[in-house]
Amino acid sequence: MKRSGRPGKNDENRACKEAILKATTSLIEEIGADAVTVRKVIEKADVSTGTFYHYFSDKNDLMMAFVREESFDGFELETPSDDVAGRQAELYMHLINRYQAMGKDFMKQFYTTNNQALSAYLDEEDGRFSEGTVMARAEKELEICAQLGHLPSTADLHLLAMDVCTIVKGCVFEWCLSRDRIDVQETLQRILRLYFASLAHGAGDI
Repeated sequence: MKRSGRPGKNDENRACKEAILKATTSLIEEIGADAVTVRKVIEKADVSTGTFYHYFSDKNDLMMAFVREESFDGFELETPSDDVAGRQAELYMHLINRYQAMGKDFMKQFYTTNNQALSAYLDEEDGRFSEGTVMARAEKELEICAQLGHLPSTADLHLLAMDVCTIVKGCVFEWCLSRDRIDVQETLQRILRLYFASLAHGAGDI
C-alpha cells in the first residue's frame, strides 16, 4: 500500500527518502539516468506523489542528491601540495566521475542553465561556498597551498576557486557536447596547469 500525504516522524522521513534514492539507483542501473522519470521513481519506491515532492522539487533536484550525498571533505588527495593545478584537478574529478556515471546523454539535458538545482549547488551565497561542496573544499585546498608558498601572496583565493569552478564547468560542457573527442581529465589538468602557471609567472595578479 502506498503511503499518502507527507511523512511525519523522523524515522519515517528517513525511510521514505532512502526508498526514493534506492529506487532511483536501481532505475539508473536498469534503464539509465536519461530514462528515469519522477513517475517511475514513485512507482518503484512505492511512495505517493506528495511524498516525493516533499523531498525533491523535480528530477534534476533528485539527481543532484547523488552529487550531494557525500561530503567532499571526507577523503585525502594524493597529488602533492606543490602541484596546485593537479590537486584541484584530482579534487574535481571526484565530482566529474559522478557526472560521468550518469551517462553523457543524460548529462546533456542535466547540465544546462535551466537546472536550478545544479545552478544553486555550483553557486555561492553571501560570498561563500556551502560547506561540504566541492567548491568549498577547493578553496580550502588553495588556502593550504598558499600557506605553503605555492601561490602568490597577493592571490584572492576565493576568486581563484571561482575561476577553477568556471574552468571545470567549461570542461564538463565540452565533454557533454563532444562525441568522445575529449578526455575530460586530461583537458582539465592541461587548462588548470596553464591557468596556475600564469599566476606563478605574474601574468595574473589576482
